[in-house]
Amino acid sequence: MQNSLSPSTSSFSEAEWAARQDLAAAYRMIDRFFPTTDGIYNHLSLRVLDAPRHFLIKRHALLYREVTASNLVRVDMDAELDEAAGVNRPGFVLHSGVLRARPDIECVFHMHTAIGIAMSAHGGGLRMISQAAIRFYNRIGYHPFEGVTDNADERERLAAALGDNHALFLRNHGIVVAGASVREAFERTRDLMTACEIQLLLEAATDDIVEVPAAICESTVRQLDQHDRGRGKADWPAWRRLMDDVAPDYAK
Repeated sequence: MQNSLSPSTSSFSEAEWAARQDLAAAYRMIDRFFPTTDGIYNHLSLRVLDAPRHFLIKRHALLYREVTASNLVRVDMDAELDEAAGVNRPGFVLHSGVLRARPDIECVFHMHTAIGIAMSAHGGGLRMISQAAIRFYNRIGYHPFEGVTDNADERERLAAALGDNHALFLRNHGIVVAGASVREAFERTRDLMTACEIQLLLEAATDDIVEVPAAICESTVRQLDQHDRGRGKADWPAWRRLMDDVAPDYAK
């Protein structure tokens, strides 16, 4: 297990090194687009494909902008870890809980953006008033606030609240977004943040809000799923090119 700050790249398999670069790029993109993610806290994680009971996560003391492919920590999701192992205990509990419960999920984002926290406390939940919101039609869960997520037994309740959904609002806390790849988790996170912002802005401006009918929501979700399996895959290399330009050290 490579937990040192600067291991040799030869320590990793080709698959793990590619995964590390994708996840490090995602940390840098979140730092660029959603910079108020609570300092060193909040985490993005990625299952190691050739060791599926292990995952990669940010070292506890690092800011998102300091994350690189080589300094990500690889951990065993079946262990009980805390800061002594180099990882944040609440982050380990949350991410290990989701990845253990959902073998179809490879990547998990957890964020404390102001917009995400505001919507997590919204009694009416996410409304279908934008295309970005429709991505989560009947695909978002809600989990009540239990305090800091450092108790191992909360993992089962988190997993149950997420169910088969794409995302989870942690009430009064923030968001969790899951995906079958870094690309999918990133794009879902961008859409969820856009949907939250649109709803909060619109509700502050007017009570006369047009919602998309259920039948159209369901057909649009299918369109978006098809998009993600096809032409949507072209956006991840584009985001990587952006990071290559503005923060190339992520890939080291």
